[in-house]
Amino acid sequence: MENYLMGIRTILDANFDFEIVDEFFDHYSMMIESMEVMILDLNKPTEYSRSIEELFRVFHNIKSASGYLKMIPMAKLAAFVEDALEELRTTDALANDDIITWLLEISDMFAQWQDDLKLDNDLSHIKYSLLKIPELTK
Repeated sequence: MENYLMGIRTILDANFDFEIVDEFFDHYSMMIESMEVMILDLNKPTEYSRSIEELFRVFHNIKSASGYLKMIPMAKLAAFVEDALEELRTTDALANDDIITWLLEISDMFAQWQDDLKLDNDLSHIKYSLLKIPELTK
């Protein structure tokens, strides 16, 4: 079967051990589920530190796992977000509304990829608007 006829799940199952792919799906689903709450918690001074650290860990894990599974767009976007979160971690300011909105749009992109995986589609193309990080401080 030619690769262009296969969706992402079929390609993963053909190239990697089923248990590895299945474990990725389970962990990815949990991370996607919790992502939005952590992003919204960046508005709360008492939750900020925990949320930024947890979000950083989530994107680091997605970057590593998707890189291993050769899902390059996912790995690249996760690395891009991880870098932005690293910069946020080193500032004293809380995330502004533009950053939170951007992160929610990023979360939507990763949720779209989750649907692509479930439906065995090709991975959707990254929305170009996501590739411009808003000002980190205002």
